[in-house]
Amino acid sequence: MYPESEILFPTRCINHLARLRGEDWRKLVDEIGSLPETHEDSLAFSLMMIKFNSCLTCDLDSYRASLGCVTCARRMIAGFKGSDKALLRKFVEAKQEVIIYLEATGQRKPVKRKRAVARAQPMLARAAR
Repeated sequence: MYPESEILFPTRCINHLARLRGEDWRKLVDEIGSLPETHEDSLAFSLMMIKFNSCLTCDLDSYRASLGCVTCARRMIAGFKGSDKALLRKFVEAKQEVIIYLEATGQRKPVKRKRAVARAQPMLARAAR
């Protein structure tokens, strides 16, 4: 019925979001958009967007679904009242959730939390600016 709509936020939509916000957001989207969809950063970005866009409540016969995933995501990001820093923080939180899940299911070797947080520091540093 709506060929451009999927059940959850698809990674093919990521690159369409780059120019909607400031430079920090564009850099994040460009980084994530170049990764394979199975990379933990891609998974984290998708998780962030699924939560942010309320993808779990989107029905195929809804107005949002008729718009398609790209348009829905663009509207949500462009209309977000918070700062780019707030969006980057949401990404870091989603990445931490993905890491915890992957470690709990044995799909990623457990790492000490300090190291995992240290790897997220570049994103946090951008979010703090």
